Amino acid sequence: MSRTLEKQESTDAAKVVQIDNKTYLKELARLHVELVKLQEWVVQTGAKICVIFEGRDGAGKGGAIKAITERVSPRIFRVVALPAPTDREKTQMYVQRYLPHLPAAGEIVLFDRSWYNRAGVERVMKFCTEEQAQTFLRAVPLVEKAIVSSGIVLLKYWLEVSEEEQTRRLEARIHDERKIWKLSPMDLESYRRWYDYSRARDEMFSSTDTEGSPWFVVLSDNKKRARLNIISHLLSSIPYQELPRKRISLPARQKPKGYVDPAYPFRYVPEVF
Repeated sequence: MSRTLEKQESTDAAKVVQIDNKTYLKELARLHVELVKLQEWVVQTGAKICVIFEGRDGAGKGGAIKAITERVSPRIFRVVALPAPTDREKTQMYVQRYLPHLPAAGEIVLFDRSWYNRAGVERVMKFCTEEQAQTFLRAVPLVEKAIVSSGIVLLKYWLEVSEEEQTRRLEARIHDERKIWKLSPMDLESYRRWYDYSRARDEMFSSTDTEGSPWFVVLSDNKKRARLNIISHLLSSIPYQELPRKRISLPARQKPKGYVDPAYPFRYVPEVF
């Protein structure tokens, strides 16, 4: 699978067509309206939705999640990005620390990396044994079957970035002080081990791309197109409906009834701009 996907991604990278910003913002605004409708439907029906974002460093996972959550409630759309496990968590059943973050009724949870760390970074960087990685690959389809059987809609996205584009993005982080925090020693090591990650990805797909919880691959060399495609696909994968809304108008504001602005010496922020 690796060579096929690498060849496909290389071909697509060569013919990436940029989308102009005006078109992108127009389409994003339209999709944001639909995400609000989805949010209202989820709250009304008690639906439970879990969305997993995986991919190499620099593939655009964070940007895609920000595009989804920009205009919706963070109380409904919850983003989960867990830090490295604690010493106690390392002794737990592997997926145990992720389970409390699964959605309850009326919630949409977006995982910025997930339990698939074990199939990717932990395996490649030798943070787990090969036996632990194989045990995970055998067990996770059963875990996901249980998740889906509980009524949770599970969507899994893998953002695929080409070698050339990943290099460009990571170099941009080095030279842009707004992005330097995104670059860690782990990112550099994972960059070096491109083909180790390719092999790990291929086996992960082979073991966990099931009928009940398939992987959806997003070509992400063009970030704007990838974001629009992800949101469009997410919306098309959930049978939400637009709910009727009550007509809203602002009420009349109360009369001051003698209220006078105080002469309190407020500490105003300097108007530098």
